[in-house]
Amino acid sequence: DAHYVSITTTAFQANVFNSFNFKGFIGAIGNTPLIRLKKLCQETGSEIYAKAEFMNPGGSVKDRAALYVVKEAEEKGLIKPGGTVIEGTAGNTGIGLAHVCRAKGYKCVIYMPNTQSQEKIDLLRMLGAEVHPVPAVPFDNPDNYNHQARRHAEKLENAVWTNQFDNTANRRAHIETTGPEIWEQTNGQIDGFTCATGTGGTLAGVTRFLKEKNPNIKVFIADPPGSVLYTYFKSGGKLMERSGSSITEGIGQGRVTNNLSGEVDLIDDALYISDEKSIEMVYRLLDEEGIYIGASTALNVVAAVEMAKKLGPGKKIVTILCDGAYRYQSRLFSRKWLESKNLLDAIPSHLQKYIVLP
Repeated sequence: DAHYVSITTTAFQANVFNSFNFKGFIGAIGNTPLIRLKKLCQETGSEIYAKAEFMNPGGSVKDRAALYVVKEAEEKGLIKPGGTVIEGTAGNTGIGLAHVCRAKGYKCVIYMPNTQSQEKIDLLRMLGAEVHPVPAVPFDNPDNYNHQARRHAEKLENAVWTNQFDNTANRRAHIETTGPEIWEQTNGQIDGFTCATGTGGTLAGVTRFLKEKNPNIKVFIADPPGSVLYTYFKSGGKLMERSGSSITEGIGQGRVTNNLSGEVDLIDDALYISDEKSIEMVYRLLDEEGIYIGASTALNVVAAVEMAKKLGPGKKIVTILCDGAYRYQSRLFSRKWLESKNLLDAIPSHLQKYIVLP
């Protein structure tokens, strides 16, 4: 018996070692845990789980897309050693790309709207990326940050514009990794999936995988103010109306991207989530679960709660915790900033103790 215990213990230790023995930064991307949000489960009578994508090595769900768009450029021979990777991004894909480029030996150039948080811009530069914050203008404007990134790449030798919005390698990352992980972590017992979308990669890829496993799984797209996707889905693709703006970063869209277009018919419903609900959830998750997240992630959790209410009790709902609040804390936890956005009153008084910045 002692001999058996010794052998099994050694085997167990070897498995534990191997499960945490990653090959560099890139090997550590993915396989993030699923977190049960106990207070929200109690409130809804459903099981609400959130995939902890902030535990990727670059800190967000976009590490997956960043890896796959670079992998595809390599597979197609679009970039050679010492080359330059160029992207237009609201921040997290750029951060993922900056990490991946450092790990693979490429230069990294990022164009981003100048409305994004200073924390993201600073981090990109710390990671060695060349950063160009440019005025935030619509996609149909030639000065949109994506078009500027494309033109920059066209001027350089051995450079690639990874085009995260319309490069379906982004979606492929989630068909091959995120979707299968969620399926395995829930033992195939999942009733609904919801998240917001910017490029469309996460929502489309996870949707494609889950629907092929079980077409009865419901998928709802979550949308912030200022995006057209809620009206697009609610009107059956007839309307592309947008109004207002949102404090959320990296989500919402003025068009249906190539990453999303192939899965449009698989999406069952759409949810409109106000900034007031999102900011309240930022503070609730910090207080109730000890989870420190940004507004876009909070929007996803609000959507999971609303989906649970729509589907009825006893369901298992999964959403995405895109990233942590560290990239937004100078805004989300600043009393002055919250007042400037008329969001201070959306935070319950007993949670305002967390507003520690002036």
